Amino acid sequence: MLASLGIDLPSAILLGLALALALSFEFVNGFHDTANAVATVIYTRALKPNYAVVWSGTWNLIGVLLSSGAVAFSIVSLLPVELVINVGSGAGFAMVFALLLSAIIWNLGTWYLGLPASSSHTLIGSIVGVGLMNSLISPNEAFGEGVNWSKVQDTLKALVVSPIMGFLLAGLLLLIMRVVLAKRVELFKAPEPGSTPPLWVRGLLILTCTGVSYAHGSNDGQKGMGLMVLILVGVVPASFALDLATSPAALTQLNGSATQIAMQLHEIVPATTTLPSSDAAHRSLTSFLRTSKPATDTLPALTEANDAVVARLRGVSDLHGVPGAERTALRLDVYLVAESLARLAKIKQVPAGLDAAAADKYQKSLKSLTNFIPTWIKIAVALALGLGTMVGWKRIVVTVGEKIGKAHLTYAQGAAAELVAWGTIEAADMLGLPVSTTHILSSGIAGTMVANRSGIQGGTVRNIILAWVLTLPVCVLLGAATFGAGLYVVFHMLGVH
Repeated sequence: MLASLGIDLPSAILLGLALALALSFEFVNGFHDTANAVATVIYTRALKPNYAVVWSGTWNLIGVLLSSGAVAFSIVSLLPVELVINVGSGAGFAMVFALLLSAIIWNLGTWYLGLPASSSHTLIGSIVGVGLMNSLISPNEAFGEGVNWSKVQDTLKALVVSPIMGFLLAGLLLLIMRVVLAKRVELFKAPEPGSTPPLWVRGLLILTCTGVSYAHGSNDGQKGMGLMVLILVGVVPASFALDLATSPAALTQLNGSATQIAMQLHEIVPATTTLPSSDAAHRSLTSFLRTSKPATDTLPALTEANDAVVARLRGVSDLHGVPGAERTALRLDVYLVAESLARLAKIKQVPAGLDAAAADKYQKSLKSLTNFIPTWIKIAVALALGLGTMVGWKRIVVTVGEKIGKAHLTYAQGAAAELVAWGTIEAADMLGLPVSTTHILSSGIAGTMVANRSGIQGGTVRNIILAWVLTLPVCVLLGAATFGAGLYVVFHMLGVH
């Protein structure tokens, strides 16, 4: 069986461990982050705890299965480009193990202390730490090169803005509800001991819990999926380097776009210019993606790599017909061309002779060949996240439900916080941005407490904010230390390259 996959036993063991670690991250994410979604229905007595976690876990599972995959590859785009290209090497395995171990360690630590912290911040901090350490130990690379700072900046903006929006919008929504639903006085009362909310209120709270759980699955579940695909591409490239289900019509259209862009690039690059070799082109484009600074050889290198894409796709109507050994080479050229065109547009350096709209459409079509998630990976991640939701939820639920505000959570407060969290996460999902369910919902509850003049517990909020602030720098250090001092050395001692 291993021979049919083209891998040996040591690689198969590493593959199994890496996939298990990615699923473990999603399992921890389930009971760490999703606990926020069930806190409101539990503390308003809309659902009993056991029913709430099973219900939430089920909708997390559905959210993962129906997710788009955009967030998954936003996470992958944060990784150092040379490690993405060589993920099947010792350094690539070290990267995957380091960032997942670091994220799991911090998530377990904050869960044990009952502190709502962001799995998104945790994973992104670990990725940045790995990138920084990789640049430090790589020859001919300045410290910090290789980290996709523009993408990190975009991601951090979403992670910083979303809890502020959660606080303000949830508080504002509660005030609006007080005006619009003033006659529904039962909505603004804390649950009586041993009582359940009125039927319509209960339905509203279960609906908002469902929405947050679904949105969490569709956003957070993708982080592990992207890493699992990356692992498989590195170890079993013949099966996972390209989306073998791409239709003949899509391939024909892609071939036409590749030829069009090739003609434009050859018109831009002077006829007297000798195009670099394939290896030199790969090095040049990798350097450009690492630094975001075009060099004199960037366009010739892009032309050479795109010519390779045209040549490899010419006459191909089914990717199964591409020999396994050639799929890796095709993926590399596709990846470098797509990312280079996207980066040129990002930094507003698209050459005058290149049709910007056509180039943008082309790079998105190229990415469809490589940015895909097999159904079985979605199912595996969905089960891990859903099962995780049903285990170990109580610590975070107690903090969110009892320790943020000075008064018991009212029905309206729970509904307002969850409606805002649901809408914010869905919007981020459509934009392909990873956000924190924990931050949005916790800050939303705090916002409703302030709007309700219930007061907030300063000690708890201070500890939550401290966990939020420390997550990124601590995980940067954890990722860097694990990658540099531990796994990188071990893999090289074992002779895995």
